[in-house]
Amino acid sequence: MSVNLSPVAGAGWQFFDNNGVPLAGGLLYTYLAGSSTPAATYTTNAGSVANSNPIVLDSAGRPPNEVWLTGGISYKFILQSSVAVQIWSMDNLSGLPSSGIESSVTATQNQTVFTGLNYTTGNNSMKVFVNGSKQIITTNYTETNANTITFVSGLNVNDIVEFLQ
Repeated sequence: MSVNLSPVAGAGWQFFDNNGVPLAGGLLYTYLAGSSTPAATYTTNAGSVANSNPIVLDSAGRPPNEVWLTGGISYKFILQSSVAVQIWSMDNLSGLPSSGIESSVTATQNQTVFTGLNYTTGNNSMKVFVNGSKQIITTNYTETNANTITFVSGLNVNDIVEFLQ
């Protein structure tokens, strides 16, 4: 079985309520897309240990483990508060492709420059994710040259930055 990092809750995600407060004790349910049939997610890329369903968020609103999805399956995610009030629902999500990762880096506090890449600038060949969230060129970062990406603002310590081609 192949598994891919979830674009929602994948690695380093933090969830908030509608007032911007970390969602302590929040509940993240995972289902088969378009249904109410629970679907397993996994704690690592080995796909051998399932997350609980729902995944209970810690006091900072973070999942206790990474979230990996079974390849070839589409999911529905429902986020609720600790008292089961729904905050949002997302349907038809699939894991991020594992092939093509040029680099995965853990950011330092306020880091903006990432080097050591090798891609063609100006043709949208590089896709950049921070904690699983796709970044937009010129809005979130610029292509400094064929080996360097510079973020518009500094990242947080331990943000996971992935570069995919």
